[in-house]
Amino acid sequence: MDNKAELEQRIDSYLQEYVSRNHAAQVAKEVLDSAGIGVKPLIDHITIRTYNIDRRAQEFLPLGYAHAETLEYSDWHAKVYRAPGFPALFVDQAYDDDRGATSVIPRWVEQFSDQTLHHIAILVEDIEAAMHRLQDKGITFAGSILGEKGDVIRQIFSVPEQVDGAPFSVLELIERHAGYQGFSPPQADALMQSTVTT
Repeated sequence: MDNKAELEQRIDSYLQEYVSRNHAAQVAKEVLDSAGIGVKPLIDHITIRTYNIDRRAQEFLPLGYAHAETLEYSDWHAKVYRAPGFPALFVDQAYDDDRGATSVIPRWVEQFSDQTLHHIAILVEDIEAAMHRLQDKGITFAGSILGEKGDVIRQIFSVPEQVDGAPFSVLELIERHAGYQGFSPPQADALMQSTVTT
């Protein structure tokens, strides 16, 4: 099996496991399946939380992903990896020093491991319309849309799925314009905070 086929199989496996455990993703998949589209062609990126980005990314590098950008926040950081024809891979972790003490990531990884997806982002044409359709099917969203109409990127997370009383996974809706493929640090940090529960 060549690397691209193996990578597709690996990503498909992660997606199937994620959808099986996230109600919002199940609803979105049902809607897309009923239109004959499916969820896979619309995935913008997938996100893995971990203790060590570089070590966790090793699963994907031999299969064609390469480091594209690094993002830094107050108590966590992330690296984005890209492979042509596949969704971006967003891998995040808390800082290893005192800056990471307030990050929610280590507690999440301790409970759920870094062998599952924290979230997937579905690329939508109109984020308000997508939200309303999902809300009509019982999905609720955390906070408000980050980004104004006309911005190059707009995002929102669903309210986290709860597993054993802890926030587990979310579904992200993402609207992009003007060919923008990056990630906006203020928006990513605000999204992280929008799904924190006490």
